Amino acid sequence: MSKTITIDGKVIPFEDGQTIMDAAMAAGVYIPHLCHQPEFTPHGSCKLCTVKVNGRNCSACTYPAMDGQEVLNETQELIDDRKRITQMLFVEGNHLCPGCEKTGNCQLQAVAYHLNMLDNHFPAFYPEREVDASHPEVMIDHNRCIFCTLCVRASHEKDGKDVFAISGRGIHKHLIVNAESGLLKDTDMAATDHAAHICPTGAILIKRTGYQVPIGERIYDHKEIDQVSLAASGSRPVAALPPSMAVGTENIKNGE
Repeated sequence: MSKTITIDGKVIPFEDGQTIMDAAMAAGVYIPHLCHQPEFTPHGSCKLCTVKVNGRNCSACTYPAMDGQEVLNETQELIDDRKRITQMLFVEGNHLCPGCEKTGNCQLQAVAYHLNMLDNHFPAFYPEREVDASHPEVMIDHNRCIFCTLCVRASHEKDGKDVFAISGRGIHKHLIVNAESGLLKDTDMAATDHAAHICPTGAILIKRTGYQVPIGERIYDHKEIDQVSLAASGSRPVAALPPSMAVGTENIKNGE
């Protein structure tokens, strides 16, 4: 007899070793997230995937599924909390969507739309952050980093390079690179690295490619993030998306 959990009253089967997020995505249930990619060790840094498990708040991407769990995912309280977290991510950095190369392909922007975020709510910090354009092929715009650590994990687990790390705490937290100079050009980063394509925002970009796909024809210009995310996970067939969007699901798998 298979083991199951329930999510908002829906019975979801799972396998040993799966997290609540794994089980949910496999069953076609979307739980908002920004720092999670199935191929990497879960980190639980964004907290958007917080659900109630038997009355207790837990991160769905790190909490193991266990037989008989009662999980709440779409309560108004959780939706409001996710919206506040997303608003805080926007004001903590400098996210100017109309002028960003990643607009329409940005998962932070797409999550905001999904949660019906209509304003920032909080006063903007407007931090002074630098842009590292020293590398011939890849650039870092620190204004857009949300500290999801996906680039850190991708570089370590997939590329075997350890190019990135997070340093500092609180408002002083920042993305650093593995070079004495602190510049990306002095690392062994390559544009073909998985870490160069995993960023959910526009913090890490491949140079000279920003507008190859016109605005209005990008992934989230046509589909909400729950549809694209579930298609990329395999719980919904990619064929269910238009041809132009099927390419987008591959980008989601690669974190673009």
